[in-house]
Amino acid sequence: MTVAAGTDLQASVDGANDGAALCLEPGSYYGPLTVARSVEIWGPRDAVIRSSGEGTTIEMEADGCALLGVTVDGSGGRFDTLDAAVHVVADDVRVQGVRVQNAAFGLLVEKANRATIVDNVIQGPDRGPLGLRGDGIRLWETRDSEIRNNQVIGCRDLVVWYSSRNKLIGNTVVRGRYGTHFMYSHGNEVEGNRYIDNVVGIFIMYSRDITLRDNLFARSSGPGGMGLGIKESGNLTVSGNAFIANTKGVYMDTAPLEPDDFNIFENNAFFHSEIAVLMHSSAKRNAFLGNQFVSNHSQVQVAGGGNALEVDWNGNSFDDYAGYDMDRDGFGDIPYELRRLSSQLESTYPQLQFFRGAITLELLDAISSLFPMVEPETTMIDPRPRMSSVEWKTFDAR
Repeated sequence: MTVAAGTDLQASVDGANDGAALCLEPGSYYGPLTVARSVEIWGPRDAVIRSSGEGTTIEMEADGCALLGVTVDGSGGRFDTLDAAVHVVADDVRVQGVRVQNAAFGLLVEKANRATIVDNVIQGPDRGPLGLRGDGIRLWETRDSEIRNNQVIGCRDLVVWYSSRNKLIGNTVVRGRYGTHFMYSHGNEVEGNRYIDNVVGIFIMYSRDITLRDNLFARSSGPGGMGLGIKESGNLTVSGNAFIANTKGVYMDTAPLEPDDFNIFENNAFFHSEIAVLMHSSAKRNAFLGNQFVSNHSQVQVAGGGNALEVDWNGNSFDDYAGYDMDRDGFGDIPYELRRLSSQLESTYPQLQFFRGAITLELLDAISSLFPMVEPETTMIDPRPRMSSVEWKTFDAR
């Protein structure tokens, strides 16, 4: 069924049978629109559904309905009512190839199952305070859904709260606050995403059984900048990710929390960060295996005067390792031991970070290596460090 520009879209949807497809011609259509039938609304990018200036523009309330290809322009401006471009509150809904612009919130998926959110572009304001922007994509009590190949630009957060067994694959999130924020969300998979120029790439709170694989975390800068933050979360598998030019590559606070949980960091690359891995208090039940640490100001720090001696470090590559490999098996014959007085002082007295890069702290490290009387405590030990870095995949961080 073809729908001409300017047609009353609500009347067209209400008059369609379940299973019908409504093809929008190029031009403008006006919301708000409530999709209460299992219909498919599709059209080219220049078929534009425009907000009335109040409330949510499109409410998708019917199981199995779909919105494809069009542009949704605008929403109301109220944050307390979560005025959005598209609000999904039904099961098996598909939103694909849609462009969202000028909306307070982008795509909200609430109390839904098996949603498919694919190939969309959510353009936020990309200016002004991050906290005063709306979320680009927000999952709330959403399960078994696929969030794939979306672009989220200049929004506040991509939120996954109280939402389990979802897949976030191949998305790009740039210039936001939280690239993805998990809270009380379990069993999610995060693979092949690009988080660039956000304050935080991913933050995981109070969640378990999450897999992060082959993601790029780049240029999370500023005092609070971190590629990956973890708080009281366990059974995480973090593998094959690249952490590049972040203030902190990975930040961990009481992770894992549960006594039977364990976290694994394997085959990741930490390049050009102020601190590659920062742990808050002494960490246990974590393993760092086969990772690369290159050109970081500090490889590992433990805040609060603790250490990472109970972490399983094995087979990692450190560019400041000064050992040797007499048997030529590719691994150092002596352990890698991290003992830097400047890092120890910075973790105890964070205000000293102001002097980072200054000759004063460099002299402290030199003196501590020459005079045992001021030798710092050992932060971590890798008994079998890899002698050289392994070949790494190429990421486009533009």
